[in-house]
Amino acid sequence: MAFPLPQRPGLPISLLAASFNNTSATYKYYWLLSILSEVENGNTVIPKHRLFAGMVSSAWYTVNYFHISFGKQDQLQRAIGQIRELEGITVDEKQEVVKQKIISSLNPLTAKAIQYFDNEVPHRYLSPWFPESKGNRSEIHQRSANFENNSPYALDEQRLTINPLWQAYLVEHAGILKAFCYWHLSLYLQKHNPNVPDIPNKLIKPARRNNLLNQRKFWNRVLDHTGPLECIYTQKKLAHGNFAVEHFIPYAFVSHDLIWNLIPADPSFNIRKNDRLPRIEDYFDGFYQLQKTAIKVMSEKYPKEPIMEEYLSIFPNADANQLPETDLREGFLENIQPLLTIANNNGFEYMMK
Repeated sequence: MAFPLPQRPGLPISLLAASFNNTSATYKYYWLLSILSEVENGNTVIPKHRLFAGMVSSAWYTVNYFHISFGKQDQLQRAIGQIRELEGITVDEKQEVVKQKIISSLNPLTAKAIQYFDNEVPHRYLSPWFPESKGNRSEIHQRSANFENNSPYALDEQRLTINPLWQAYLVEHAGILKAFCYWHLSLYLQKHNPNVPDIPNKLIKPARRNNLLNQRKFWNRVLDHTGPLECIYTQKKLAHGNFAVEHFIPYAFVSHDLIWNLIPADPSFNIRKNDRLPRIEDYFDGFYQLQKTAIKVMSEKYPKEPIMEEYLSIFPNADANQLPETDLREGFLENIQPLLTIANNNGFEYMMK
């Protein structure tokens, strides 16, 4: 399936569309995203180190919060890990703050981490415009200087200069071009993370998380009929309104708020648990008992509650309340256990009991 780009007479849009052909790392995607961000802000002569900082900041949340793998050899992911340690930047820091901290850093190791990309990205991205140069850095620098072949930018050792013929196009169609980048990036990352759910929604930091009001209402209704239930982590009694809605498998991995993965928990423990994983042998039975109780209460008292349809994602061919208990338990286990294993393989840590 092709991703069509808007055409513009006199501009080789087909070469822009080909810029992600034969891509073996994430550099080019984040390079174009960084350029677009600068051009949108009216910048046409851009220091390369600023663009490299933009690449790192754009990928920051995807790597640090969602633990998406860019591939074992990907130097962008490696640079992000190095800079996080060197600069002490939090995993969920705002993108622009990350970018500015990298730009203003006085640590030579941080500068070295992003300078690596100078030999890999700016000239190689122009390969479709200069195929006969076969990625030769100095030759592409020289040929791009006068925007030969209508290349989108010119390069020298320190900066990038946007081709005036391309500037209006990049600004006008920045939204479409970003979607073009993210579409190709999601396909690339899905190949490297075949079992990780919802890759497209893990490419940018969401403006805000959902408020979970409907999920809280769900568990309040259950507690109204059962009385206080025990937190599976702390054994504290949880009553109506006095609990946190807890993602058993962290939101940072599943990237959804479906009720089959949510249970009430001790609010203080929920904060401490953060994005760590619960061990099956320690907590699955307690998780399952809460879910079984909730399904029974809600099916009997609120059978038409829309949120109950969320169980269909793990029980697509049956009403969860009609399943024998052994099938219900196995259904949860067959969905939960592999997700925990994959999350751990992607860098999420197990919590200590």
